[in-house]
Amino acid sequence: MSIVPKSLPQITRDALIAKVAGLKISQPVFLVGMRGYYLDTMGKPKVNDRGVYDDAMILVGPNHFSTYNANTDPSVFRKHIASLRPGLWSYRLGIHGLSKPKAQQYQALVQADKVTVDRDGEGAETGYFGINIHRGGVNTTSSLGCQTIVPAQWPAFIANVKDQLARAGQKTIPYALTV
Repeated sequence: MSIVPKSLPQITRDALIAKVAGLKISQPVFLVGMRGYYLDTMGKPKVNDRGVYDDAMILVGPNHFSTYNANTDPSVFRKHIASLRPGLWSYRLGIHGLSKPKAQQYQALVQADKVTVDRDGEGAETGYFGINIHRGGVNTTSSLGCQTIVPAQWPAFIANVKDQLARAGQKTIPYALTV
């Protein structure tokens, strides 16, 4: 089974804006994660699988709209592993992999405020947990709770995020995780 879909998410700007209309997104540049976007075309039908890029990530700006294959779930089920709850969260540019050697660290999106997660086998918890938006792996989604982007799409994703934030003068980016 392939862990990457054959195409980029095909949602339109109008359809996406309608999907998040009820959220209070007040900044011109924002991200939307759509958990289970490929629910019936990858993995087990009607199941939100872990360990595959079956989700979508969409970057929206005043004159920008781009889609990416993503993973919004942990790679595995394991006690204490975190799954970000659907909702509106705040992120900023920062460094991913601070516990790793300097050569393995890179710029990504990191929590700018508290988030709420559901921990496998334990329930909900709110706080700062390092639930980043970062580059995934080739043979794994490389997530213990983070939101990950297909590695081949990562350079364009992070470059577009940085460009859009700079154009809008934003220091943070709202991230709406939907189901």
